[in-house]
Amino acid sequence: MKRAVFNILSIFLSVFVATSCCDNKAMTIEFLPEPQAEVRIDTVCLMFGGDLMQHIPQVRAAYKSGKYDYSTSFQYVAPMFRNADIAVLNLETTLTTRGDYSGYPSFASPIEVADAMADMGIDVALLANNHCCDRAGRGIDTTVEQLAKHNIAHTGAFTGKEDYDANNVLHFMSKGIRFALVNYTYGTNGYPVPKGKYVNIIDKERIKRDISTINRDSVDCVIACMHWGIEYQRQPNAEQKEMVQFLKSLGVDVIIGGHPHVVQTYEVSSDGVVFYSLGNLVSNQRKRYTNGGLIAEVNIVRCDTVPGLSYSANAHPVHVVLPGYRIVPRSVGDTLKMSADSRQLYNIFMADTDRLLKR
Repeated sequence: MKRAVFNILSIFLSVFVATSCCDNKAMTIEFLPEPQAEVRIDTVCLMFGGDLMQHIPQVRAAYKSGKYDYSTSFQYVAPMFRNADIAVLNLETTLTTRGDYSGYPSFASPIEVADAMADMGIDVALLANNHCCDRAGRGIDTTVEQLAKHNIAHTGAFTGKEDYDANNVLHFMSKGIRFALVNYTYGTNGYPVPKGKYVNIIDKERIKRDISTINRDSVDCVIACMHWGIEYQRQPNAEQKEMVQFLKSLGVDVIIGGHPHVVQTYEVSSDGVVFYSLGNLVSNQRKRYTNGGLIAEVNIVRCDTVPGLSYSANAHPVHVVLPGYRIVPRSVGDTLKMSADSRQLYNIFMADTDRLLKR
């Protein structure tokens, strides 16, 4: 329509010039070029945290003035999650209102953990892990209930069929980019899945069935969060690598792993991102390699002049510093005042992680 109007105006002006020129002098009229349409670029920042664990020393450290307060533990990483468009982490404990807290091997933690997650802007809690059945059906029910109070979505473990149907494939959208997220675990430490509850166990046929329900005409990016691998092994094993290829063959774009409790490598390509293991976000594990992890930053870009999405990623190492189980990223930790012993542990962790990631 704009071009048609432009042509009519050109004809009119040509006639006007031909009939109104005087002294046989030519008149030159310059037309400004049409304004070009502005290219739209949308970038969505996803932030993934590793295993949020709660050993009993962490629970004791959080008890202050008659209540549980985790703000000290999360203060330095909270801005990273708050500034993301979507923030996701693996909640590797159950929550209880009864005060009967316990750590390894059967985790049950104060509901204030959910308060802390909400305060730092967590949008999605991953529940498919080997500790999700530690307190049987009551543990799943209370955990989901407390997350829901803070509008934190969940997937991977479910209170019943209705919950499973609604959240097994978790759909959300940010800046017009549409996501579907699924979550699976290798097992539940030998605990049976409680009657009436649902837990997503890693099984190729099940995963294939779930992903086949995702309509790629209405979903731009598929994310799979996998609880897998061998504990304390710093390189992905053959089973993890084979599963990555299987997930990619189904159209999964972003793969985020947890469970080994140590950092493993990551890969970025034109068609997606793979983090094999983020390690521990926070725990009381103090042995070398286990006293920290990665926060994975995945940036997804859509340009309306280029088909599809493009991906980039950053790995942010975080180390757990005592006292207070403070989760410390390098942007804070390099200048944070800490004891000589803590400084040594921090430096060792950061150097180990840099060598592993070859940077």
